[in-house]
Amino acid sequence: MTHTDSTTISRAGVRYGDPDFVLGATSPVIEHQLRHRSVRAFLPTPVTEEELQAVVAAASSASTSSNLQAWSVVAVTDPERKRRLSDLAAQQKFIVEAPLFLVWVADLDRNHRLAERNGKPLDATAYLESTLLGVIDTALAAQNAVVALESLGLGSVFVGAVRNHPEEFADALGLPPRSVAVFGLAVGHPDPAEDADVKPRLPQTAVLHRETYDAGTADAGLSAYDERLAAYNRAHGLTGAWTERVLARLAGAAALGGRDKLRDILERRGLPSR
Repeated sequence: MTHTDSTTISRAGVRYGDPDFVLGATSPVIEHQLRHRSVRAFLPTPVTEEELQAVVAAASSASTSSNLQAWSVVAVTDPERKRRLSDLAAQQKFIVEAPLFLVWVADLDRNHRLAERNGKPLDATAYLESTLLGVIDTALAAQNAVVALESLGLGSVFVGAVRNHPEEFADALGLPPRSVAVFGLAVGHPDPAEDADVKPRLPQTAVLHRETYDAGTADAGLSAYDERLAAYNRAHGLTGAWTERVLARLAGAAALGGRDKLRDILERRGLPSR
């Protein structure tokens, strides 16, 4: 789907790469969300402190399990620190080029410090549920932040490669025990020269089930989606379709970039999975 196409097809049609798809109900917020895309090329314009505070306020407004708010975020602007983090995260150069790199942290240490000050046990954090809670809270907060920053004219891209070397990331950021970087977010003003657009997503028939899960219906449209995504990729100098990407990404431990060792690393970080 080219940029020209997106001016003549509904936002929902662009999102699915399907010119016939039109939403019967929408809103300014939904139309804003339908414009989302990953940004990997940034202008040198800095992100202001006021913008950062607004984005974190939006993140703090996300839902959180039992109001535990088991997340933190580290804002990194120092060029040398960004370069170090880029080296740990598959040397992705946009981490260095983005004026702001936000590292989102599942943070159970805050609650441990609270328990220590009050002389109380905190044994439930030894269970997988607590680690999942921290990761989910972190993801919800970060997604709220992305919607907010895009409303301010900023762009971003999530960086899962921070999990390639979580212990080194923790050292570089001075993270306390019982916390781990879940993902990064490179943030800045989008470079309009970047060759990218809204990437088509799986059709709703693949993800929306009614009453019970229907694998046959869900999978029926995957070949058509492969064609749509392959067309998008060709238009932007990329190759491949969705199916081959999924199969390559999940083929085995070697495709995980070191993240196959994550369970052991989490335990060493004080986040066991009982």
